[in-house]
Amino acid sequence: MRHQRAGVHLSRTSAHRKALFSNLVAALFTNERIRTTDAKAKETRRIAERTITWARRVGDVLGKKADRRSDEESARVVHAVRMARRVVRDRGAVVKLFDELAPRYVGRHGGYTRIVKLGQRPGDAAPMALLELLPEDGGPAPKAGGKDKGAEAPAKDKGAAKAKGGSRSEAKAESKSEAKSGAKAAKTAKEKPTEK
Repeated sequence: MRHQRAGVHLSRTSAHRKALFSNLVAALFTNERIRTTDAKAKETRRIAERTITWARRVGDVLGKKADRRSDEESARVVHAVRMARRVVRDRGAVVKLFDELAPRYVGRHGGYTRIVKLGQRPGDAAPMALLELLPEDGGPAPKAGGKDKGAEAPAKDKGAAKAKGGSRSEAKAESKSEAKSGAKAAKTAKEKPTEK
């Protein structure tokens, strides 16, 4: 049994797995979104968020110019860069992490990424997902190939739904209110003493 063993094996050796996740995290930082399998996306998110946190913690120091930093602050930055380089071996991705991504997430404590499920891959039916970095305001990112769960239906579909008798959410609300009123009526009937 694998009790208290964090991470997934993905049928790879440890060296292959480390290289895989290093490349996925570097691609995520460079492109800000990647399309991969669901299991790889979940594990990549875990590693990427930890790496972003290393950069975010020195975000206040990164705002200063290098010659204005104290020795302690310079040591903090060097340590954070080295910790990030342990995971991400791509120098360009690390530079982008500290220059662009760290200032973006200074006010955010975790939750820098989101996973959107995309369905199954045609060849082997593997569940696919889109792993993307959240934008600066935390709102929805521009759409890629897949639909977000909160995406709205096109306007003509809404009109067609209303012509048929209302939208799905309205139908659910009506059925819930009917169920509540029926439950209240049954409860009051039980509470009233029967008159003989």
